[in-house]
Amino acid sequence: MTDEAPKSAYELAMARLKKQDADAGVVEHKLTEEQKAAIAEARSVYESRVAELQILHRSKQLTTYDPAQVEKIEQEYRIDMDRVAADRDAKIKKIRQETDPQ
Repeated sequence: MTDEAPKSAYELAMARLKKQDADAGVVEHKLTEEQKAAIAEARSVYESRVAELQILHRSKQLTTYDPAQVEKIEQEYRIDMDRVAADRDAKIKKIRQETDPQ
């Protein structure tokens, strides 16, 4: 009998996924502290940009009563939010792909 405690369904699923990754040749890369800090900074910048967009969006909403103009403001807001999220994701992907210079 082993001394291991019974595994939860989550642990079993994670073990299966790790085995599938290993069988497929996927290699796990650990992030360096610099990469973690850069990713945290990218997320922080994203959050501040989102807050700025939300403030600007609310101020535009409060000054407009025309339904067509409101719809245009909403579309612009969605486009801006998607662009900022895409920028964040691209930056994080680039940081993750950087290799350790050691």
